[in-house]
Amino acid sequence: MLLRLAYLAATKSFSLLRLLPMSDRDKDIEILALRHQLRRRLGRRQSLIV
Repeated sequence: MLLRLAYLAATKSFSLLRLLPMSDRDKDIEILALRHQLRRRLGRRQSLIV
């Protein structure tokens, strides 16, 4: 349990450090790509449910 917590803390820290040198435009592009990916995943789930 403690090892998992340490792993999660380390991965979150590295992901935050990766975002620091990014410009606002790069961040906006990444947000748009993640939104698109989420919509595609949700669309697949809804089509499986119906």
